[in-house]
This record gives sequence, structure tokens and C-alpha cells, in this order.
Amino acid sequence: MADEKTNVMRALDQKKVPYRAHYYAHGDEAVDGVTVAQLLGQDPDAVFKTLVTRGASKTNYVFVVPVGRELDLKKAAKAVGEKSIAMIHVSEITPLTGYVRGGCSPIGMKKQFKTTYDQSALDHPAIAVSAGKIGAQVELAPQALAKLTRGQFADLTVPPETD
Repeated sequence: MADEKTNVMRALDQKKVPYRAHYYAHGDEAVDGVTVAQLLGQDPDAVFKTLVTRGASKTNYVFVVPVGRELDLKKAAKAVGEKSIAMIHVSEITPLTGYVRGGCSPIGMKKQFKTTYDQSALDHPAIAVSAGKIGAQVELAPQALAKLTRGQFADLTVPPETD
């Protein structure tokens, strides 16, 4: 199981996009991204989660942000030219994307949605995103990821709280 290729990895191989696969042990439940980063010994700022949303126009959007940060819905709406954005219900994730909660990847969804990456991704030579299933991640250059998903970069997160 440890070196099992996911559809995300096959898509990257097919497009000849260089990546590194990472695997972590997990139970049946999705673990939060900060825990995943710790399990993999990675900087949580360079591990990104994939969030699926719906705009006021009923259009779906994908936002990819660092696991330890929160999506700012106002900034997200502005980035895609919507009046407002809301997270989709967890029950909609699989039918819409083909992925399960906790294993959602910006690569290889059933349909290519407009994808926006938090601009902090550009601060890292490589970022990790889900490889399309719980327990697997792929690490690759943010520019390569954006090119593959026809994505853009924008300021998307709530500023971290300062003590």
C-alpha cells in the first residue's frame, strides 16, 4: 500500500510533472492538515489543504491554502469575482469532486473548477497537497501545480492571530 500510485500521481506522471510522493499512517477518519504535516515532518506553511466552495452565482471554486490557516471568504470571493463564497456541505464533496473529505486534491477532480492558490505558496520551492486519498500527499513546485490546474495565486487567508 505504501507505494500505491493514486490517480493524482498518474496524472502528474502523464503530464511529466516532477513530484515527490509522501505517505502517512492514518485511521478511517480524516486527520487535520497540521497533524499530517507533523506526521510527514513538514513545515505546515508548505502543506496545503484543498477547499471546495460555491459562489453566489452557484459556480463552484477550489481554494488551496496552508493547512494551519483559514480561508478568508471575502478575499476568496474577491479573487474569483463573486459577491460571496460559502463552503459546500461535506456531503457534496465526493459527488462533485470524486474525492473524499480529507483526500481532496486540486489535481484530477471530476470537473476542472476555477482554482486559486494562496499566494504564500510562492514562498516555497515546493508545496504538498493531497494525492487524492487520505494517507497520501504529493509535493511539487507551486508554479507547476498552478499550471496543471490552470490556477491563479491570490491573498486568500485570514491573517494569523498574534498574541
